[in-house]
Amino acid sequence: MRLLLVEDDDRIARDVTEALVAAGYLVDREADGEEAWFRGDTEDYAAVILDLGLPGMDGLSVLKRWRANGTDFPVLILTARGSWSERVEGIDAGADDYLAKPFEIEELLARLRAIIRRSAGRAAPVLSVGPVMLDPRQMRVTINGVPKNLSPQEYRLLGYLMHHAGRVVSQMELTEHLYAQDFERDSNAIEVMVGRLRRKLGIDLIETRRGFGYIIEAPESKTSGAES
Repeated sequence: MRLLLVEDDDRIARDVTEALVAAGYLVDREADGEEAWFRGDTEDYAAVILDLGLPGMDGLSVLKRWRANGTDFPVLILTARGSWSERVEGIDAGADDYLAKPFEIEELLARLRAIIRRSAGRAAPVLSVGPVMLDPRQMRVTINGVPKNLSPQEYRLLGYLMHHAGRVVSQMELTEHLYAQDFERDSNAIEVMVGRLRRKLGIDLIETRRGFGYIIEAPESKTSGAES
């Protein structure tokens, strides 16, 4: 999944980026409020980590402009401003959660996983579709309890499709969330990766919708389809 980190402190940004990448995310970073607003307004992100004290435009103004323009990605505010009134103001402006500095990286990751789950309408921390279970905390995939050895890209691909189970995901959307912007990839890279992932899983999970993309049916859809 692709995230936007908006933080003007280089040390914090470096530490958070390293932790996010280690957790399997792709990370774009902006340090200026104006640039962050434009990036979030024109590109697709699974979530945004947003500092409030930014040059150019403060984070609260950035968030208000995003929400006014209809962006619905989840936002985790990350800031040194810790008073209850500022937390309330941030939530009222459209933030999904709030974490005051200093913070523990593990708490940031846990809160991030939670807002991404909620944005996809999921409450359980472990994703489950049929016999497949994906645990974002351990970056582990099992089928009927048996671990599967996936590459980082295969894990990200499966995780994105499972997060969006029940919705067709285009190749372009998958490309945006699996590859860094400056990474050169073949036009059929997603198709090749899906084929490799299917072979490793060994079950009929990922469906191709020709001309549209790929879908993992939501659990209730699989059940109703089996009964019809």
